[in-house]
Amino acid sequence: MAVKIRLRRMGAKKAPFYRIVVADSRYPRDGRFIEEIGTYNPTVTPSEVKVDADKAKQWIANGAQPTDTVKALLKKEGVL
Repeated sequence: MAVKIRLRRMGAKKAPFYRIVVADSRYPRDGRFIEEIGTYNPTVTPSEVKVDADKAKQWIANGAQPTDTVKALLKKEGVL
């Protein structure tokens, strides 16, 4: 089972809001997920990121692979 840390799109049309989730890579983007570990809101200035650093580090230690976008967000927050 390939586990990814990725964004799940929420919010209205033209007003995206994302949740950072841990999910099996075979599931759809907005489908089933294992655990929610944070949020990302790009519509406000500056963009708002909230991440549970302990959970993120634990999942990465267990082998979960963050996507490129999530990896950049985690580096910005100082988790990686």
